[in-house]
Amino acid sequence: QVQLVESGGGLVQAGGSLRLSCAASGRTFSSWTMGWFRQAPGKEREFVAITTRSGGDTTYADSVKGRFTISRDNANNTAYLQMNSLKPEDTAVYYCAADPRGGNYKFSWQYDYWGQGTQVTVSS
Repeated sequence: QVQLVESGGGLVQAGGSLRLSCAASGRTFSSWTMGWFRQAPGKEREFVAITTRSGGDTTYADSVKGRFTISRDNANNTAYLQMNSLKPEDTAVYYCAADPRGGNYKFSWQYDYWGQGTQVTVSS
């Protein structure tokens, strides 16, 4: 059974930074693909970033490229999303997702395991 718990969301001014954490349960975390997605009110859940098992292979949505960094600490079963230069349009609930198969997946329907989400609000 995989359980994911996000933390680190909050209210920040435009241009500020936040770091989200996703703590995972499970003995084979190091082999999972970990993804971050977000969902703004009235919009569909969208891809933000993923990191595959080693952490060396990362992919970002164009909208966050150069501002967000995804990383992972396999020793502590935790994935992170460092968000810099935040913009009001980054406001959303952010979710982490896990894929134990270790694939390079950018669509939400490809993930079976999700955290509860953490709210990020960026004021202008």
